[in-house]
Amino acid sequence: MKQEKKLTLGWIMQFPSESLDSSSVLVLCNALYFKGAWERKFDASMTEHSKFYQLNGSSVRVPFMKSREKQFISCYNGFSVLKLPYERGADRRQFSMYIILPDERDGLWNLSEILSSEPGFLDRYRPWEKVPVREFKIPRFKISFELEASEVSKGMGMVLPFSMEEADLSEMVDCSKVFREGYNLYVSKIFHKSVIEVTEEGTEAAAATAAVMCVFASAVSSSPPVNFVADHPFIFVIAEDLTGVVLFTGHVLNPSPTG
Repeated sequence: MKQEKKLTLGWIMQFPSESLDSSSVLVLCNALYFKGAWERKFDASMTEHSKFYQLNGSSVRVPFMKSREKQFISCYNGFSVLKLPYERGADRRQFSMYIILPDERDGLWNLSEILSSEPGFLDRYRPWEKVPVREFKIPRFKISFELEASEVSKGMGMVLPFSMEEADLSEMVDCSKVFREGYNLYVSKIFHKSVIEVTEEGTEAAAATAAVMCVFASAVSSSPPVNFVADHPFIFVIAEDLTGVVLFTGHVLNPSPTG
């Protein structure tokens, strides 16, 4: 399977071959690739190594990008939100990365619960104007994430497509040349993989999801300077600002290359 490598420009090489067996007749692959340059790039000469504090209390030294320019930041009780806009493309869509930083070094999971339980969180808390900064730094990071998502999907209520006895997805494709009448097409596994890299220049990201089908017989803004020091775990979101469509979301626990 080399198609996911082509669709994501080499960022995602391939899905596990062990997921395929003699009953596998079809793999559906969906890929997303995003590369954005910051509207205001970071000065690489200002990047310096400093401590990033992990949830277990230990720390790692990683490169932090710094800036003295005004930033889109809004501060709330318990967390702050940073908006880093990307350059507009030819289609004039406006994408931004949002970093949602808990005040407490161990506050990530509480913040995640708030975000997941509050619809329209980003619309409500996104920064709308730039404010001066006193200390401002965010880590460079590259993270990779893999998930076999069938159990997660079932837990969210999507059960029928995985049933060998009850699912019949044969009308999605012309299966007449693949298997005989009386055989059902069902989903056996769903694999997802994402790769995100954030540097002084901008962000490059790719995601791909594949479903293996088998056959079965039978804000408050501040005028004074504010601090935004992302030296502990945080949430990030890449979204299109006009439509609110979210392309990527995740959390950074350890931005070091070995993390």
